[in-house]
Amino acid sequence: MPDIVLCTLNARYAHASLGLRYLRANLGELHPRSTLCEFVIGQKTEEIVERLLAEQPRIIGFGVYIWNVEETTRVVAQLKLLAPEIRIVLGGPEVSHEVDSQRICTLADHVITGWGDVSFPALARQILAGSAPMDKVIVGVQPPLVALTLPYGEYTSDDLRQRHLYVEASRGCPFKCEFCLSALDQSAWPFPLQPFLDALEDLYRRGARQFKFVDRTFNLKIDASLAVLEFFLAKIADCPDDPPFVHFELIPDHLPERLKAAIAQFPAGTLQFEIGIQTFDPAVQTRISRRQKNHVAQANLTWLREHSGAHLHVDLIAGLPGEDVATFAAGFDRLVALNPHEIQLGILKRLRGAPIARHTEEFDLRFSPDPPYQILANSVIDFATMQRISRFARYWDLVANSGRFKQTLPHLLAATPFANFLSFSDWLYWRTGQTHALAHDRLVNLLHEHLSARPGLAPDFAQALIDDYRGAGGRSRLAFEAHDAAMPPPRARQTGSTPARQARHLRS
Repeated sequence: MPDIVLCTLNARYAHASLGLRYLRANLGELHPRSTLCEFVIGQKTEEIVERLLAEQPRIIGFGVYIWNVEETTRVVAQLKLLAPEIRIVLGGPEVSHEVDSQRICTLADHVITGWGDVSFPALARQILAGSAPMDKVIVGVQPPLVALTLPYGEYTSDDLRQRHLYVEASRGCPFKCEFCLSALDQSAWPFPLQPFLDALEDLYRRGARQFKFVDRTFNLKIDASLAVLEFFLAKIADCPDDPPFVHFELIPDHLPERLKAAIAQFPAGTLQFEIGIQTFDPAVQTRISRRQKNHVAQANLTWLREHSGAHLHVDLIAGLPGEDVATFAAGFDRLVALNPHEIQLGILKRLRGAPIARHTEEFDLRFSPDPPYQILANSVIDFATMQRISRFARYWDLVANSGRFKQTLPHLLAATPFANFLSFSDWLYWRTGQTHALAHDRLVNLLHEHLSARPGLAPDFAQALIDDYRGAGGRSRLAFEAHDAAMPPPRARQTGSTPARQARHLRS
């Protein structure tokens, strides 16, 4: 039986915790006395507790995040009731700030704030030696990255077959965007390049083909970025029938020609960029300490869309201090015109410790007291309007980001994308009272009902809906199809240039 269990509740099974694997890789002589136990949010608390107690550990370390803190709190509460002798150690971003105000921290024996890679092993040695420190809160030590053992050997063969592999070429971020915890970092620190490339080589040799880089600023240091891109380009050249799929987070206004030249070589379906625009409003950018050259970012997005095969996933945030509906709508319309593959509409959240809280009084920021601490209202957007924007974001995922309505979407958005989609969103909620559990067939029929009532719409929108429905594998006769028309045979689901591996990744 292991003395140490490292545990977290992931958002989905396909997500493999990189943080836990760092902790285990750096346990040193305690590594053989440890194991990983990963669960998924939504699992029954008693079943998680039963599994953990069956390991008979002396220490359980939990990775705590905004998405799992409520369920992890219930797990910890039951563990302390049933087995109070087990030492519970917490770590992760959710418990690294405002420790005194959190029930889960009160229940635990120790909380490591910040980096835990070397601080958790040190604490575990003390506990197992019978000399546990009296202090509950332990400030994590930040070691030089060269001193860390890389965690990629902790990925199992099952992980490689069934889950997304998270990797990082650097940690930290030099930017100070106040909605993000990375604003607290002093800089970005690169891992030694050659050992990292050797680790990628080992993962690839073992069969890994999906790599999600968690670096906040992958394209910060161009020489290192190029070395990583060239690694994957070589793999594609060696085996074009079984290419890797690679995801990076990209700084939108930093894309020099050398990087463009490498990006242009990737075939469609092998490269994805997550690009945080967040807001196009210069006043809001200044207010939240976000440095972004909008004209450069826009030019780079245009270049990526027109001259690369990369899939572009671009983020906007609603609810930032001082950004009203009109300016947010203008930014949304500007982004739609750039035609990225996906626009992810996030609602501002108050991450514990993030500097965005300094604007609370001036801009009357009212966040939910419960995770994920989403903003409910502010000085320029009231609660009812924020609810409308939240529904807009949900329906946008169902219609636009799903990729199932490529021919219909231009009819729906027309000349004023935000206004037209908000009108549809308001109507759809009025019509159904639902934001989830809308079956594909029903959604198509509802789109037709809404568009039929819109004046001046081109008459071919109905055929566009039918073609989209059939292209996505729809088999039923739609309510608005002529009953005497010969129904075309269903076609295989179309994914365009997105292969099955990338399509699965995007849905996760």
